[in-house]
Amino acid sequence: MPLTTVARGRVYDWSHAVGRGAASGTGFNYPQTMCLGKHGVAYVANRGNENNFGMRVNAVKIGGPGEEELLAEFFKWGEGEGRSTWPFGVAVDGQDHVYVSDEWHNTISVFDTSSKFIRKWGNAGSGDGELSHPAGLVCEKNGNVIVVDSGNNRLQVFTGDGKFVAKCGKAGSGDGEFNQPWGITLDQAGNIYVADWKNHRVQKLSPQGKFLMKIGEYGTIPAPVEAYAVTYMGPWISNSNSGTLGYPKAGLLNHPTDVAVDPDGDIYVSDWGNHRVCIFDSEGSPIASLIGDAEVMSKWGQQSIDANPDMMKARRRVRSLEPQFRFCFPTAVDFDPETDRIIVADGQRNRLQIYRKVRDYTDFQANL
Repeated sequence: MPLTTVARGRVYDWSHAVGRGAASGTGFNYPQTMCLGKHGVAYVANRGNENNFGMRVNAVKIGGPGEEELLAEFFKWGEGEGRSTWPFGVAVDGQDHVYVSDEWHNTISVFDTSSKFIRKWGNAGSGDGELSHPAGLVCEKNGNVIVVDSGNNRLQVFTGDGKFVAKCGKAGSGDGEFNQPWGITLDQAGNIYVADWKNHRVQKLSPQGKFLMKIGEYGTIPAPVEAYAVTYMGPWISNSNSGTLGYPKAGLLNHPTDVAVDPDGDIYVSDWGNHRVCIFDSEGSPIASLIGDAEVMSKWGQQSIDANPDMMKARRRVRSLEPQFRFCFPTAVDFDPETDRIIVADGQRNRLQIYRKVRDYTDFQANL
């Protein structure tokens, strides 16, 4: 498979991978959500199953290939202030304060730039300002925090210290309605994008919560489409005349978990059930998809192999390492406008895969 994807005037280059599986330390444990802070720092909420010790948030400096660095671990499993049971969403405000939701306790905890606990707020319920299984978070420029109140199938807006401001949405499948929504992001104009998980779509809302557009519809991808997944967006469809499989139908999603928007308005969706990231233009038309291209191990992953001869021998016996290159249930996606990089949390692979949106791509002229 190519490491460069060219589609509709866009070019996406695979860059490198970051991370490995680890209950603690230099690695991830089933990353759930992710957001970017300043200067290439990613905050990753983990939902590991290592006797609960995998529950935490990692602050990781991404850097270039081989430059990843663990900066901090916080919101670890346990009782008391600054501890968690089921961490879920994570967001950063303009002062680099980090907000993390706890799905079990229905609270939002806040940490400073050095990962020190500041405060928490939130109560269980369905009334104004009450939460049920809070999921994704995003901070607005004015300091307010939008919470995906997943169990109540709505969004709620709070001040940074937890005072209720507004709400929108309800349970359902109509415009502006949700069914267990998950991830959330904002574009440069403040419009809201929500991964509507069980409705298999992304919804775009105005800054005031008015429905504007929906992106995607339900569809799954059988195995044969993987060879074409970089270009095409959906499963193979049957040709009724010949009974053969034709090109895949575009724009289909299977339990999308997160969404990001770049400065050009292109929309990136982590298509969890189809093991890919789907890219749409600003009007919701499909452009391309990325399926994971980690042919080179991450720094931390290679260190693990180098330190374990038996692991190295096992890898050399494998007929093909290609399945390892690919996404396996990607859970989160973000776009870094400082570097034009697309960062994907590769949930079951316990790593981040990073692509770059190339703006100055040129190719040599081959004269035949």
